[in-house]
Amino acid sequence: MEKLCVSQGEFILQRLPKQTQEPLRAWDAADEYILEHVANLNLSPTTKILLMNDSFGALAVALQSFHPHALSDSYLSQQATRLNLAENHLPDDAVTLLNSLELLPNAVDLVVIKVPKTLALLEFQLLQLRGVISEKMQIIVAGMVKMLTPSVWNLVARIIGETQTSLAQKKARLIFATFNPNLPTQQNPYPIRYVLENTDFLIANHANVFSREKLDIGTRFFLEHLPQSEHFRDIVDLGCGNGIVGLMAAKANLAAQIHFVDESFMAMESARENFERAFNSRLAHFHVGDCLTNFAANSADIILCNPPFHQQHVIGDFIAQTMFKQAKNVLRNGGELWVIGNRHLNYGVSLARIFEKQNVKLVAQNSKFMIWVARLA
Repeated sequence: MEKLCVSQGEFILQRLPKQTQEPLRAWDAADEYILEHVANLNLSPTTKILLMNDSFGALAVALQSFHPHALSDSYLSQQATRLNLAENHLPDDAVTLLNSLELLPNAVDLVVIKVPKTLALLEFQLLQLRGVISEKMQIIVAGMVKMLTPSVWNLVARIIGETQTSLAQKKARLIFATFNPNLPTQQNPYPIRYVLENTDFLIANHANVFSREKLDIGTRFFLEHLPQSEHFRDIVDLGCGNGIVGLMAAKANLAAQIHFVDESFMAMESARENFERAFNSRLAHFHVGDCLTNFAANSADIILCNPPFHQQHVIGDFIAQTMFKQAKNVLRNGGELWVIGNRHLNYGVSLARIFEKQNVKLVAQNSKFMIWVARLA
């Protein structure tokens, strides 16, 4: 844990998921820049603040005296905010947490948007904001300079209005948007829907879902090799995204219950909509959470996983390694973890270390992807 020192005070902050010898801070220079700017505004204590995409609660904790609303698509982000409030002996109800599909509060005075990794999510949020905006509302879009691409600037200008920018500071920058009520009304295009190739399934994809407009090539390859058995009772689609893998596993294994798991609220809503449309009254379980943390030991026969190799803007395999370790605990004896990944990630080495080499085999590969299965002996 490190300490954020800003005009609002000193705060102990940590990232989630936790890892030993954490190399990264729970905030960035853009957070520091925002807090410095807000401190200089000399806001009234009754100012109503909306924070969007506050990664680990740094902004929410520092601005907790305003009782802000904090909106995020990340379960881990919300858990980190709760954790960091507690670490600093601040009340849990000092911040109102909203997930990305909830309605925005009305009569907000100041909106701070950290630029998300997905441009589509920013578009969705700006269109949401447009529905509750007023001419008195102050809107600040913030991020590291490398994230504030021309596409971001153009999107803010198209949906909200004219923009001005601050000077760069520690490679961070603020964009100030002025509401233009004369801009034409725009329909929110999300969720995007398409018919899954070689099926009749209509697939819905909310804004923060990977590969929103078509089936990605990795998932297509994975679908060609999904396991099938009349003995499967519980199948887990881990890191499910829009749930296509679990959906097709359900089609191939009619007796099994499917468990969809993701830390994105938008991903889970997409998976829920897709499954319920495809199978109507068939039972499935939808878990928004931190990988398999809340799963009982010995509770799954098959776990299907296409692990993320990034968390927000940070690339790494820490989440994948956590998934593999948890899967070993959740599988029943004889159960299997099926993993697909880009060739260069070489997940086979990690799986061999966790499950032992003799219990891991390469199922299929092509020029881009490898599919591994690790069996719990």
